[in-house]
This record gives sequence, structure tokens and C-alpha cells, in this order.
Amino acid sequence: MLDPLVLLALAGVGLLAGFVDAIAGGGGMIALPALLSAGLPPVAALATNKLQSVFGTGMAAFTYWRRGFINLPALIPAIALTYAGSFCGALIVKQIDTSLLNIAVPIALIGIALYFLFAPNLSDVDKAARLPFHRFVPLLGFAVGFYDGIFGPGTGSFFTIGFVMLFGLGLTRASGNTKILNVTSNLAALTIFITAGDVVWPAALAMAAGQLLGGYIGARTGIRFGARLIRPLVVVVSIALALRLLFFR
Repeated sequence: MLDPLVLLALAGVGLLAGFVDAIAGGGGMIALPALLSAGLPPVAALATNKLQSVFGTGMAAFTYWRRGFINLPALIPAIALTYAGSFCGALIVKQIDTSLLNIAVPIALIGIALYFLFAPNLSDVDKAARLPFHRFVPLLGFAVGFYDGIFGPGTGSFFTIGFVMLFGLGLTRASGNTKILNVTSNLAALTIFITAGDVVWPAALAMAAGQLLGGYIGARTGIRFGARLIRPLVVVVSIALALRLLFFR
């Protein structure tokens, strides 16, 4: 049984994680260490983190959608394939060697950070798409969802870079679409975690309360400041995730 003060602290952590996640992703980098510090075993911490993050990411996605940054009907095929990809990844994660990802993912995240740092004309204005949205976004969803199911860190960054580079979305629209697919991926993994009884519900619900507020404030902030805020925050979050994976696992 967790102490009420610990639950209150976790709610505060959830608020901060939800705020950061709503703008640039990477909220798990804040929430997961807090859950481990509260004494949760690693698998329970992972499962609880997935559940609490769904609330903040869901609130952020709803806020972006309400403000007109998401065309939900166009994303329905991608939502279905993202769920399928994440579910498949979570099912086979114990049967494959993911050690290579410990090096490959940080390199990819640093590449994303450099792109967002130096690429010209990154803004909220949509550009010409390199690939047809309706055909290839579902494939992006399946691939990144599968990665989230077997490993996870940087999922939001991979979705965002895909929407920007491949489909020409402005940063605010890319962030909004990312939230929809991110929450879908988390829900798929949760199907397995909840069935297995891995979620610590008091901690999850305490953090979920903070996540709801943090996700709303973060989404409103991201919408208000757009690329001026999203761009540097993606750089910071991507580099921080890469360093954590390389040196603090």
C-alpha cells in the first residue's frame, strides 16, 4: 500500500510528465523513474506508466482534435494498424533479442534532434507530402506501434518525425496526430498488462489525475506557441532520451 504523500507526489509528477508529453513526447522519461523510486518492480512500473500516460496523452489528443489539428476519419486505418503493431510487439517481446535497440534507438533519436535543430523551414505550415497520407500513414503506425510494443522510448519522436518528413505536416498538426497514434499504441500494450495484473492501480490513478491536467495545459501551450516551442522541446527531449538510454539504463 503506497503512502498518501507518495501518491500526492506521483500526481505532481504525472502533471509534469503530461505537460511535456503533450508538446514533444517523452513524458515516460519523467514518470517511469518516479514509479521505480516509489518502490514498484520494473514490470509493474512499466505497466503503471502505460496506464497513467494514456490519460494525459488522451486529453492532449482530444484538445488538439477540438482545435481542428486532427482529421480523425483520415487516421482510422492508421489507428487500427498502430494498435495491431503494438499488440504484436508486446506479445513477442520476450521471444526476441532487443539489445541492439539499446544502441540503434539513441542514434536515431540524436538524428531526429539534429534534424529538428538544423532543418530549414520547420514551421506550422504544411508542406508537400513525400508519400500519400492515406496509404502510408497506416504503415508508419504499424511500424512505430510494433517498436513501442517491444521497446518504447522515443515513440512520440518517431511518429512526429514521420508526419513532418514523410507527410508534410506542420509541427503542431504533426504533434496532434502523434498523440492519437501514441495513445492507441499504449492501449494495445495495456491490453496485455492489465490482463496479466501488472498495473498498480492506486499509483496509476493518482498519476492519471495529474496527467489529465498536464495533458490539457501542455496541449493548449503547444497550440498557442506552435513550432516556436515544439521544435526546441523535441530537440531537448530526443537528446535527453538518447543519453538516458546510453548511460542510465
